[in-house]
Amino acid sequence: MESSYEQLAELFKGLSHPTRLQILDLLREGEMCVCHIEAALNKRQAYVSQQLMSLREAGLVQSRREGLQVYYWLADARLTDLLTLMLGTSRPTVIQCVEGCPCPTCSVISLAQLQ
Repeated sequence: MESSYEQLAELFKGLSHPTRLQILDLLREGEMCVCHIEAALNKRQAYVSQQLMSLREAGLVQSRREGLQVYYWLADARLTDLLTLMLGTSRPTVIQCVEGCPCPTCSVISLAQLQ
């Protein structure tokens, strides 16, 4: 029984930082590469990585690597409901192409701009 309280405490620990909440809010829209998270938050890569590590350790996000890019998403769909309860409805995130980013989103935007 105590382990369930420990798990819940880890969850709330992960939610107890403004930047981590911002990251989770962004990820409500779906999977996102680190470069887009950095651009959306206007924060340095090292700082964003530190916050993402805390979120991973708390079991709130999962990640995958594709080449040089790392993509993150919410680890549990129930987080979306919790975030909606805390933050209100999700606002669509406008993803802007990040210069030099090889992710599929930037590749599609770059191709569209060339045409």
